[in-house]
Amino acid sequence: MRHFKKVICFLALASIALWSAPGFAAEIIVGFSGPLSGPAGEYGLDCVSGIEMAIKEINAAGGVYADGQKYTFRLEKIDDKANPAIAETNARQLLGKNALAIFVPVFSSAIPMLKINQEECGEFIVMGYTSSYRASRIKNDLFVLFAPMFLAEAQVFAEQAWEKGWRKVAMVVTHGAYGDEWRETFKNYWESLGGAITADKPANYYTRTDFVAPLTAALATNPDGILIGGPTGTTALVIEQARKMGFKGGFMIVDQAKMDVIAQILDGTKLMENSIGVTTIAGIPTPSANTFIKRFQATYKRAANTESALHYTGMHLLAKAIAAAETQDNVYAVRASFAKALPMLADQHVLEMHSITKGGLIHIGTGLQQVKDGKFQKTDVLLWWTNKPEEIANITKTSKYTAPMKPYKLKIAPLD
Repeated sequence: MRHFKKVICFLALASIALWSAPGFAAEIIVGFSGPLSGPAGEYGLDCVSGIEMAIKEINAAGGVYADGQKYTFRLEKIDDKANPAIAETNARQLLGKNALAIFVPVFSSAIPMLKINQEECGEFIVMGYTSSYRASRIKNDLFVLFAPMFLAEAQVFAEQAWEKGWRKVAMVVTHGAYGDEWRETFKNYWESLGGAITADKPANYYTRTDFVAPLTAALATNPDGILIGGPTGTTALVIEQARKMGFKGGFMIVDQAKMDVIAQILDGTKLMENSIGVTTIAGIPTPSANTFIKRFQATYKRAANTESALHYTGMHLLAKAIAAAETQDNVYAVRASFAKALPMLADQHVLEMHSITKGGLIHIGTGLQQVKDGKFQKTDVLLWWTNKPEEIANITKTSKYTAPMKPYKLKIAPLD
């Protein structure tokens, strides 16, 4: 029916029908627009591989039942090189293929999609993989955010750095809406503790591989630590180049960059000593982590990380929402059914997803780790989005993590 409605809409607009393949009505198209080439290509590949893995499983199990019939999923992926203009073009191309939802793992690329995804006859769900809290304040009825918000991470970074005795921090974080929000959020909280930002030198982690210029400016201020990060591969280059330039201090690594993958790129944790970052996938206290890691490695001949794990869970969640809505014809009904599809728990998924706000923000616990004496330290999964005792008790009872989530009071002020 959704396909029939699209035909009527396009005919009414004096356009053309956009499909002809036999059996097309038995498929649900899911789109992906993200960086699949260039310095950030590995990041995009991690994301899309998780979606692919989930789709293979869902289809092998018979797909989903909606509108009185069974549907399988087909993924259409397009490289946008982390360029918002290309992302918008990709979205329109995917809409032409009747995509029900489009996964987009770069916040700045999601922004143009959110301007067009509620156009009459062209509605689609934007599955946004961004930890930006500002993104959660965008008013869009077809937006879903399925990454842990970095507010708690920025607060923990500042508090742990302060405990280490750091007082001066430089920032060399990626350009773009995501990086800008990270820098400003951290700066505000760090300065509220009494710390100083000695340099702020953003750089484009999506396009460059030489970070000597911004690092030279940052290191000239003699910081105790540096806030760095963007896509994992280029973040590893920043660490390597900073050490070669003589930096002996520590790093705070923003959540987009994954510490376990950085360690693989750098042949160990030696260069990462005294770093703070998001927990490694193996460090999450979940019974499904080892299984997921092994299956992903066997399928893609590469290491899994939380990027791939969360996209895997995000795709399974989308399928469950369609099944709960009992339709793929009405995208608004599908979006409304995400609440029915939750929670996604650790007995089957690496990171749990517990609830969703009216604005589309999915509540996911966050965990952070330090590198000390060459080893990743033990981590806690922080329950940061509520301080209500009843809600905490219910989540704790429901959770399948092998260690209880740790309630964490959020003090940091989100940006307007």
